[in-house]
Amino acid sequence: MGMRTGKLTAVTVGALARSTGARSYHGDGGGLWLQVTPGGASWVFRYRVNGRLREMGLGSLATIGLADARDKARKARQQRLDGLDPIEERKASRLAARLADAKAMTFRQCAEAYIAANRAGWRNPKHAAQWPATLGSYVYPIMGEMPVQAVDTGLVMKAIEPIWNVKPETASRVRGRIETVLDWAKARGYRDGENPARWKGPIENLLPARSKVRRVEHHPALPYGELPAFMAELREQEGVGASALEFAILTAARTGEAIGATWAEIDLEGRLWIVPAERMKKAGKEHHVPLSEAALAVLRGMAAIREGEHVFPGGRAGRLISNMAMLMLLRRMGRSDLTAHGFRSSFSDWSAECTNFPAEVREMALAHAVGDRVEAAYRRGDLFDKRRQLAEAWARFCDGADGENIVPMRASR
Repeated sequence: MGMRTGKLTAVTVGALARSTGARSYHGDGGGLWLQVTPGGASWVFRYRVNGRLREMGLGSLATIGLADARDKARKARQQRLDGLDPIEERKASRLAARLADAKAMTFRQCAEAYIAANRAGWRNPKHAAQWPATLGSYVYPIMGEMPVQAVDTGLVMKAIEPIWNVKPETASRVRGRIETVLDWAKARGYRDGENPARWKGPIENLLPARSKVRRVEHHPALPYGELPAFMAELREQEGVGASALEFAILTAARTGEAIGATWAEIDLEGRLWIVPAERMKKAGKEHHVPLSEAALAVLRGMAAIREGEHVFPGGRAGRLISNMAMLMLLRRMGRSDLTAHGFRSSFSDWSAECTNFPAEVREMALAHAVGDRVEAAYRRGDLFDKRRQLAEAWARFCDGADGENIVPMRASR
């Protein structure tokens, strides 16, 4: 850095800037050079790091004059004397400024931005619903309103550790989604450093591998409070079995009634499913089931691939899916602690504890015996209208939304 500086003059610089021809460099000394190209002139600072030549742009001559360029070069030389790399120091300074500006960018905002940017590219439309549902259930309460740059291993563990042993499949997906959001935030400049949610890092040393997790509790029925997150996860699954289970949950139907449904029983325009008496093994009577918009969406999806008389066809032509299909699906989802039939209990508990619908409406929805007078009212359509309202409220609850007709029992007393 002991070379002479100040070789150029303002007049010389002006003349060089007006010259034409190939790229050329004109030194002022001390590592400062005027770079002249057919497109214009600019200042650069040249130096070596471990024998490798580096070149840092200082700005266009149209903006940075000779005096300012010399001042910038002087500061860069000072950094070199201090053993620093001016280019890397500038990158670090700019990153720090971006991080400071991003303090208000929360994890939730980053997650929502990522979902919005990628929603159109997800091949399964239901996939988009699963992201906000699981993040809303397990992550946002822990770190949703925190600056994304503040998320660390401790926060990630706080979100996933409580469910790692009881819901390993869900916990694994939640971890992966946190990792993806943090990677997105880093790529956008909202955070730096290693990703604390990556499995091949601190996490694998803090939690057992998912394949080694052994359930410690077994619940045949899912607590209704967990239904929204479960439904979002279910809607991410592929196959006829997933559609059949979703339909069974939305209609509170028994497994055999749902998988045995035929198109002749379905009235899409009337939003009605009539299960004939011969298929109602418990009640032995024809059962009218109001179809919510969510249930109709499942049917429309199956109609698009209709192959025969059965709504949920099996692998062989003319056959319906096995009565084990839903159970196997639950096992693949890591929920062997549940049964398809148990979701009827989830519906019953939700209706009794979270709504002001009469008990007989709930019982009729479950195809339970309710007595001759109630049966007569049902046939006149009074209770059926209430059942349709209940079905829509249940569907909205499963979607994670509050239904208009839902009134907590405590509030109604």
